[in-house]
Amino acid sequence: MHSFRYVGDKLFCEGASIEALVKEHGSPLYVYSAATLTDHFSKLDSALAPLDHLVCYAMKANSNAAVIRLFANLGGGFDTVSAGELQRVIAAGGDAKKCVFAGVGKTEEEITFALKKGIYSFNVESEPELQRINRVAAKLKKVAPIAVRVNPNIDAGTHAKITTGTYENKFGIAFEEIEGVYARASKLKNIKLRGLQMHIGSQLTSVKPFEAAVKKVVPLVQKLSARYGFEFFSIGGGIGIVYNPALASADPAWWNTPEGKKILTPATYAATLVPLLQPLGLKILLEPGRFLVGNAGALVTRVEYVKKTGKKNFVIVDAAMNDLIRPAFYDSYHEIVPLKRNAKAPTISSDVVGPICESGDYFCKDRPLQKVGEGDTLALLSAGAYGSVMGSNYNTRGLATEVLVHGKKADVVRKRQKIADIWENEVVPGWLKKG
Repeated sequence: MHSFRYVGDKLFCEGASIEALVKEHGSPLYVYSAATLTDHFSKLDSALAPLDHLVCYAMKANSNAAVIRLFANLGGGFDTVSAGELQRVIAAGGDAKKCVFAGVGKTEEEITFALKKGIYSFNVESEPELQRINRVAAKLKKVAPIAVRVNPNIDAGTHAKITTGTYENKFGIAFEEIEGVYARASKLKNIKLRGLQMHIGSQLTSVKPFEAAVKKVVPLVQKLSARYGFEFFSIGGGIGIVYNPALASADPAWWNTPEGKKILTPATYAATLVPLLQPLGLKILLEPGRFLVGNAGALVTRVEYVKKTGKKNFVIVDAAMNDLIRPAFYDSYHEIVPLKRNAKAPTISSDVVGPICESGDYFCKDRPLQKVGEGDTLALLSAGAYGSVMGSNYNTRGLATEVLVHGKKADVVRKRQKIADIWENEVVPGWLKKG
């Protein structure tokens, strides 16, 4: 699952001591494993080998340039949702021709930029957007490749804030309307109907919602492809990961048990979907994000204080919701472990909280943890997705350092943000200075 493990009683990422990384780079500190990133991409890519396919990494999960370059070197494409993300891909050495551009609110400037860079396809979310892309393409004297995003109205059964495939969501066009949309789109002179796209949600830990969506949409793809000559069908992303180790086991034999077989792996994903997709004879795109990077990262944080108030034991750390917002935003679970484990230390029910002036600034509540004190360090595991990338400067806090571990070597892939840089682009008007 990942490359974070104890060597003796000290936590390592691959061959690097995380304790040594903290001493060198301070905290809060994001640590990523190149081996885990490579392993997850390769397993998914290999599982889909029977298909002509392209893995387009959904870079909103983690847009660090080193992560992008690693996936580009492995042959990956990219799922982008802004001109900024597309620029990041290009700057990091990725190929714009392997990029799709998604999102419900593409501006004219973004469409212009994407067309000039020659992206593989736009994932179109509405008819007004389709008209806008056609107008922009006409001005540039180009033909814009598109795939309409179909909303199959499949409830993925995931968190309300990350489900995307029902008619209650803002994404895509209703299944029943798609044929009419393509008929009208086919008359637009500056539009090329390259394929069809769907995406039903994130952090799906069962193959059943994927299977239901693909079975529903494949006949539509067959009909439209015969009519318009499609090149591809994108089945979106959403493959989930294991956040809570109580749900899994490091023992390889465990994966063959009934409980182990419930966990969604590339093998189970492909075994179900490949037979459904092969008869199409089309290139299959998929857009995984969390699956590739989630378990590959950890946020390391220092204990500043331990505060006891009535029934509560608060472990106050130097990381905060501006560094990792998922627990505050989604009530998400992250395994929290000490960098130095001590089998003799008592276990105490604890709230791990940050220093920000918000009651929502917490990483766990009433969690049994090894007793820790000031100066000890903890690691929040499975923080590689929607961690640093969702960071902010709230409370005028600088963004954390990020390092990428490759074997025993660790490289800084983002320097710690200097506090003065936070307000570098702010300007005090002259009339205020006179006061």
